[in-house]
Amino acid sequence: MFERIRGYGFLILSLSWLLFAANGRAQSHSGSIDGVVKDQSGASVPGAKVEITYPVSGFHRETTTDTDGAFRFTNVPFAPYHLVVTAAGFDSISQDVDVRSAVPVNVQISLKVGSAASTTVTVESNGADLIETESTFHTDVDRNLFEKLPLESQSSEVSSLVTLASPGVVADSNGLFHGLGDHAENSFSVDGQPITDQQSKVFSNQVPVDSIQSLEVIGGAPPAEFGDKTSLVIKVTTRSGLGQTTPVGTIRASYGSFGSVTGGFDVAFGGKKWGNFISAGGLNTGRFLDPPEFTVMHDKGNEQNIFDRVDFQPNGADTIHLNLGYTRSWFQDPNSFDAQSHPCPPALTNPGVTCDATGTVILNPVTGNPLGPSDQRSQIKTFNIAPTWTHLFGGTTLFTFGAFVRRDHYNYFPSADPLNDFSLFLQSTSVAQDRKLTNAGFRSDVSYVKGAHNIKAGITFQHTFLTERDSLGIVDPTFSASLGCPDPAVPACAADLTTGGSLFNFRGHGDIKEIALYVQDTITEGNWSFNLGIRGDLYRGFTSSSQAEPRLGVAYNIKPTNTVLRVSYARILETPFNENLVVASFGDPGGVISSVLGTPAPIPPGQRNEFHGGLQQAFGKYLVIDADYLWKYTHNAYDFGVLFNTPITFPIAWHNSKISGFSVRASVPNFHGLTAFVVLSGVNSRFFNPQVGGLGTDLTTTGAFRIDHDQKFQQTTHVQYQPLQNYPWIAFTWRYDNGLVAGAVPFGDGTNPVDVSGLSPDQQFEAGLFCGSVHATPTTPISPNGLCPANLYGSTFLSIPAPGTQNPDHNPARVAPRNLFDTSVGHDNLFHGDRFKWSLRFTVINLTNKVAVYNFLSTFSGTHYVTPRTYTAELGFHF
Repeated sequence: MFERIRGYGFLILSLSWLLFAANGRAQSHSGSIDGVVKDQSGASVPGAKVEITYPVSGFHRETTTDTDGAFRFTNVPFAPYHLVVTAAGFDSISQDVDVRSAVPVNVQISLKVGSAASTTVTVESNGADLIETESTFHTDVDRNLFEKLPLESQSSEVSSLVTLASPGVVADSNGLFHGLGDHAENSFSVDGQPITDQQSKVFSNQVPVDSIQSLEVIGGAPPAEFGDKTSLVIKVTTRSGLGQTTPVGTIRASYGSFGSVTGGFDVAFGGKKWGNFISAGGLNTGRFLDPPEFTVMHDKGNEQNIFDRVDFQPNGADTIHLNLGYTRSWFQDPNSFDAQSHPCPPALTNPGVTCDATGTVILNPVTGNPLGPSDQRSQIKTFNIAPTWTHLFGGTTLFTFGAFVRRDHYNYFPSADPLNDFSLFLQSTSVAQDRKLTNAGFRSDVSYVKGAHNIKAGITFQHTFLTERDSLGIVDPTFSASLGCPDPAVPACAADLTTGGSLFNFRGHGDIKEIALYVQDTITEGNWSFNLGIRGDLYRGFTSSSQAEPRLGVAYNIKPTNTVLRVSYARILETPFNENLVVASFGDPGGVISSVLGTPAPIPPGQRNEFHGGLQQAFGKYLVIDADYLWKYTHNAYDFGVLFNTPITFPIAWHNSKISGFSVRASVPNFHGLTAFVVLSGVNSRFFNPQVGGLGTDLTTTGAFRIDHDQKFQQTTHVQYQPLQNYPWIAFTWRYDNGLVAGAVPFGDGTNPVDVSGLSPDQQFEAGLFCGSVHATPTTPISPNGLCPANLYGSTFLSIPAPGTQNPDHNPARVAPRNLFDTSVGHDNLFHGDRFKWSLRFTVINLTNKVAVYNFLSTFSGTHYVTPRTYTAELGFHF
């Protein structure tokens, strides 16, 4: 308790220092462009039109000069921009402006008197504007590009956006995505605030997509300023109202399949020295999570969120910035047919499990009545507070100080009668959970730009407070008998509800302290760019570690061919997942959980060596291709384990992993209204026993295996077309996944029949199993005795190796390949208004109604189906 109070006291002290410091400019992940437009005599040119464009990301912004000829673009994501200035009576002029630091970029424009009086010009770019002399492979996506992208999940749209727009990302259920062969080793950096905890919608609530201006997804070797979980680093720049003297915003509402209703608004307003951006939204749907059946049962959910960004710039040197956010989500845990109706399988031989007189429904072992449907639910509350102050010294040095506190409060509620949570073959326990994860800290850095150097040095401190409260009861008499119950010497027997036991309550607390110091320099000299950096991490959790981490990269621009070649290296200290880290590291004092799952062991941080090589190639001004190949070698590689089919997922560590693969992104900037991109990748993700940390630690098993986020190939193709600005538009997306590893599926040895008796009929149905012409149904297995001749055995949803050829490393079972198609059509200005506009959009997800699964009995998340065909219509009012 003293540590908790002291940690919050430190945070309050930091906030006080921030708010009462001398004065407080740009954000860590965005810069600004300032300039003055003059004529040849040196006189100011007011009313000149200034535009900046980065065609690859879709970024475009324009403004006009004031009475002094001055202009400013704030909140500009790091990227190379093409700047064009036009004014009546002058020739237009263009130049390239590279924004790579929070230090403002100053440009001076001198216009020549011309014969034309036109104030319009087509913003043209060339091949050189499409490439970046950067050693780090990354993907830039701006709101102008992604706002028309059909996104699958309304409750985790950021996950859908990253999965579709970035190469190397494997799609999984419930907003989870695997970045470059790792399980959830991804982090977000929202306006410079590090968020390294899980962002899947079964763990946390994501930043709302309506609040995002742009994304930069780093898939290459991360610069020294990023640590912890760096397989993917998603840099988020939020929207701002700074300088928005005329309020602008949107009010929107939609209705779609499964009774899905959304509503919300966003508005940006301010003045020359201040600004405010607010977005708020709500969702209510009958399909909140991806269920274990294609038919949706018990899957209602709702979500409400609000985001507020405040900017204040009292003078030319100081800026104070504040991000505030709160999101609440409530949802049912979707039922399988087994959990919904508790069918009694044919030829039931499980002792202690009885069925009704008709032999179709399992009876409550205590009351003797038929079991009712499982009614498990979750609630997640997330709040975030992140103030930042920046001060500009001269025109070359920017100091930043920021503090933050973020909390996820997760509650899981079991059925009112815990015994209704029993599902034969699937779930043997009823679980309740009350978990809090609070992350507080500060960050400070100094950026210096001079000549060829772009230097940044900083420090980050994070203190994470963990509170875990779990209740567990055994509801399966067969399972309790397998433990030896009612033997009082077995700790778990005291929690056997079928014999009069009571719920076991676990209470765990802990805190994690991390501090990092780094310095990095990007040196640009001629056609060369060198990224030199070093980071030092100090981790003090349930284990301790420290490490010096060099980060090196070099890129060379072959300008005659518009080609950039690059290589990079990073040494990384990977930190364990914080979700349920206490119980994973120590088990429980009474040994109830460890008597079921096995001996726990604290999880040490991992050490990784990461190598990248790649190139970027522009073909004219309408196509750019970016390619990267990676090798990652990790000692202490992380994954999640799960307590049966409950929401108690906990981190585990394997001895080491070897990950390699390729990523490619091809972009077609706006070509007469046509915009397109293709991302494709393939990753080999090989993990090696033994398990060295977490519950069920096994130090004897050896051998290599493909983890369930290994996928050989995936691609996304997105095309959108809008012939003119006030015309309708259409967008189309094709996603192909060749299939995650599905390690739980039975397979044949080439000699004996395949034995599927370990799966219930419903689980066989979920996997699409068949034996000859007999296909499993939710109540009928593929064979009465669970055996099927190998030559008749197969699946419609899984790719099962031929008998005798299965190998966990070289030939594992996989989810079958799938093609999914999504489309949107809309009009952004239905009645051709000027100040006020109405928009209409119609979206179809899974156009062909493809029936497919994300995974099957995954050790992390169970079985989940992809979204069936859904329709959504959205109406918007813009001002």
